[in-house]
Amino acid sequence: MIMEFTKMHGLGNDFVVIDAIRQRVELDEEQYRFLADRRRGIGCDQILLVEPPRSSDTEFFYRIFNADGSEVEQCGNGARCFARFVRDKGLCSEEHVRVGTRSGSIILTFQPNGDVRVNMGAPILDPDRIPFRADARKTSYRLDVGNETFEVGAVSMGNPHVVLRVEHCATAPVESLGPLLESHPRFPYRANAGFMQIVDPGHIRLRVYERGVGETQACGTGACAAVVTGILQGRLNDRVVVSLPGGDLVIEWSGGQEPVWMSGPATTVYEGKIEL
Repeated sequence: MIMEFTKMHGLGNDFVVIDAIRQRVELDEEQYRFLADRRRGIGCDQILLVEPPRSSDTEFFYRIFNADGSEVEQCGNGARCFARFVRDKGLCSEEHVRVGTRSGSIILTFQPNGDVRVNMGAPILDPDRIPFRADARKTSYRLDVGNETFEVGAVSMGNPHVVLRVEHCATAPVESLGPLLESHPRFPYRANAGFMQIVDPGHIRLRVYERGVGETQACGTGACAAVVTGILQGRLNDRVVVSLPGGDLVIEWSGGQEPVWMSGPATTVYEGKIEL
């Protein structure tokens, strides 16, 4: 089978994007891992599938597969690349696009400067829905990891996140602590681990260890989760610039059940074909 694909990235968080509307796509976990393999395949953090809508109030359906072949619910950087892909491929010409995902629908908006603004929906804070094992909802939780105890935030942006505040992002123990937070037993479906340094109330630095991937150059849902955590703890404004290793995102949230808004770029790298 010869399959066409597009290589894209959002601030260095890179994707193989596959049009499953105009070509037949039937892949298994081993094939997803092959596509993501940076030595033997194409190489990416995640694979994105552009599919026909599954409900009458959406225009597309969006699926995300991690480098380990597991399917996940949401990806903010991927959502922006999805929007750029359907616009560039002539699949959509509207300014606003409503897209279905495993965690619900999202709205993508094209900005005059070429960036994409994404309505990521309201954050999920109830522990049972994140899911996160806790007796009650709090703005911070004590989490035992090995012989240490950390104060963390727990948020779902369609996928579960744990957020740890650190003094210096550059020296944060992402490689050693990230896997332990990702697979912590209080997160039954694992979690993305964010390491957040607060520069000032309108600016944070962030590194994210993504479940099933490892540390990435940028994580859109992780940026949203970090800002929500900081706002709930009274440390951040309602509009925050998030500096990730791959570049900056702008995250806005006015609290409560209001949606979190994410703005940032999406870049096409190249087009290709691969035999599977």
